[in-house]
Amino acid sequence: MRKSGSSPHPESALVDPPRARVLASHAVTYEQTVEYLYGIQLFGIKLGLQNVRALLALMGNPHEMPPLAGRFIHIAGTNGKGSVAAMLNAIGQRAGLRVGLYTSPHLVSFCERIQVNNQPIAEADVVRLVSEIRPLMQRLAEMPEHAHPTFFEAITAMALRYFQERRCELVVWETGMGGRLDATNVVTPLVSVITNIQNDHAAYLGDTLAKIAMEKAGVIKPGVPVVTAAADAAALEVIARTAAEARAPLTVIRPDDCQHLGDDLCGQRIRVCGIECAVPLLGAHQATNAATAVTAARLALKVPDEMIRQGLARTRWPGRFHVLSGEPTAVLDGAHNPAAAEVLAATLERHFPGQRVTLILGILRDKDREGICRVLAPRAAEVLTVRVPSERTTNPAELAEICRRVAPGVPVRNANTVAAALEEYDMQSSVVLVTGSLFLVGETLALVQRRRLEAGINQ
Repeated sequence: MRKSGSSPHPESALVDPPRARVLASHAVTYEQTVEYLYGIQLFGIKLGLQNVRALLALMGNPHEMPPLAGRFIHIAGTNGKGSVAAMLNAIGQRAGLRVGLYTSPHLVSFCERIQVNNQPIAEADVVRLVSEIRPLMQRLAEMPEHAHPTFFEAITAMALRYFQERRCELVVWETGMGGRLDATNVVTPLVSVITNIQNDHAAYLGDTLAKIAMEKAGVIKPGVPVVTAAADAAALEVIARTAAEARAPLTVIRPDDCQHLGDDLCGQRIRVCGIECAVPLLGAHQATNAATAVTAARLALKVPDEMIRQGLARTRWPGRFHVLSGEPTAVLDGAHNPAAAEVLAATLERHFPGQRVTLILGILRDKDREGICRVLAPRAAEVLTVRVPSERTTNPAELAEICRRVAPGVPVRNANTVAAALEEYDMQSSVVLVTGSLFLVGETLALVQRRRLEAGINQ
C-alpha cells in the first residue's frame, strides 16, 4: 500500500515465506501436503459425526486419552467465536497451562489453525500427521458405511492428535460451522460457549435464527455448563430449552455485564462481569466477547480474576478491526455477514467519524452479499470490488453491480485484485477499509508485509 507506516499490531509471524524444500525424513514437501489437504475439499461439506468418529477410532481416540479428555472449552456461535477463543487462549496461558488453540479459517498460513501456546504447528508436523491419517482416510473411503473424510474432518483429527502429543492441559476448541453435526462436536468439554446467533450458512443451518440456534445448541452436553451471549429471543429460547433438557447450567451474558470505559486505536478499557480490564481489540462487540470469555474462564478454570485480567490484556487476534497506521490508515476486518458488517460500520464511525472511506470489498458467493453491501457500500466514498483468494469468490464485476444497485450515487469500480485496489484508490480518502472475507484480509496482510519487507531491503 502506498505511504504505509508501521502497524500497532505485529504481522510478521503470520506470513509464510516461500518454501520449496523437502522436509527432512519426509518424501513430500509441506506445500504438497497442504495442496493434498485442500484437494480434499472436492469431497465438499458433509455435516455429521459418523465419519470423524470412525477416523478418530482408527487413531485410538486421542481426544479421549489423557491429558486431553475433558479439557476442552468448546465454542460455537455465528460471530465472535475466534475473538472469544483468542481471549480464552490468553487467559489459559496466563494461568500457567499449556493451551492448544484450534480455529478456522487461517489468515495467511495453514499452520495458524493449530497452535500450542501461540506457536503454530510446525510444517514438519503437518507433513507427519497427514502421512499418518492419509491411509486411514483411504480405509474409510473404501468402507460402504463411510465416506472419504472432508477437509475439516481431516484437520480436526490432526489437531486432536497434535494436542495429545504436546500434552495440552487445555484446548480452546472452535467449531467450524454449526455445532450439532460439526466435526468438532466429538469432545466432552469443561464448558460450552455459544457466542451469538445471526443469519449465516442458511443452506446448512436453517433459514431462521431459531433453526440456526438449534444447530449451535448441539454443542451442549449433559451436565456441562453453558455460556451464551445470544440476544435474539427465539434463539435464546432454543438454547435455554436445550440446556434445561441436558441439565446443563446456563449463564446468559446481558448488556449490563459490559461497560465501556474508554478506547484508542490500540484497544479499549472495559468493565465486564465485575472486572475492569484492558483488551487490545476494538468495538463494542468485543466487550460482549470479553464478558463471555471471562464467564467461561471462571467456570472452566477457576482462576483468580487478576489472572483473567492479565490474560485479556495479552489477547492477540489479527484481522478483526485491524488498524495499519500510515497515510491513509488501513483497516482490515473479516466481516462476512450483515450482522458483522453492522458492527464493523459502527466501530469505523466511532474511531474515524466523518472521514472519507474507500471500501475494498470481496465476498464469497455463498454469503449474503446484498446484505453486506447494503450495510457498507452506502457509507463509503468509493467502492473497489476484488476477488477473494478462494474458488468460492464472487466475481468482482457481479459484486460491483450489487453495490451499484444498493448504493446509487457511490462510485464503484472493479479492481479485480486487492493488489490493484491498493494502487488505485482515491488519494482523497483518509481510510482504506478492506473487508468481506477473512481470506481477503489474510491476502492483504501477506501483501502488506511483503511490501514492507521489500521496502526495508531497498532502504
